[in-house]
Amino acid sequence: MPLHVPPAPVPALRSVLTALDSPTAVREARTPALSTLTGPFEPELPLPVHVLDDITTSDGPPRARLTGWRFLIRDGDRTVAAAEAVLTAGGWTFSHFSEGPYVRSAELALHQAESLPSAYQPRLLSIPELYMVTLWLHGDLTADGAEGALGAGDLLVPLAPAPPGIAAHRARRATDLLPVLTHRLAPAPLLGSPA
Repeated sequence: MPLHVPPAPVPALRSVLTALDSPTAVREARTPALSTLTGPFEPELPLPVHVLDDITTSDGPPRARLTGWRFLIRDGDRTVAAAEAVLTAGGWTFSHFSEGPYVRSAELALHQAESLPSAYQPRLLSIPELYMVTLWLHGDLTADGAEGALGAGDLLVPLAPAPPGIAAHRARRATDLLPVLTHRLAPAPLLGSPA
């Protein structure tokens, strides 16, 4: 099924396009691909980036907060980097370029998601407590990309590199994966204390 990519805020896209047109921003980026290739570079597949700050909270289902929009940057027929725009007090602004395993992993996860039998709205979900990023496949295709409630039918696809013991690129229901992640963060019982 095709993915239903939510539209990025126009100012977020504009900030990324301005950065891509800036020789200084591209040259000073710590992304060898952008500094060595001549472009033209095209931002594609805007994904809202959400952060799940505290997955161990017990006061209801976890909520994620929107922190930015990430665009895959293409040079011709291949993805070479990502660019992120963040919301500040003054509006949307370019944050940074990046490349590396998460960019390639996100692209692979998006291609895999297109072959799923149901349609989803793709997002990125960062779980800083585990140094983990997932492709969040949201089941509500009409939802605002900035909205951060995990749905019962939502899937999470851990991106590589995933934490030890968590399989990268294996789609799991959020309701199944989140308890596993919460358990990983629970403190170990003290020696000699009852379990």
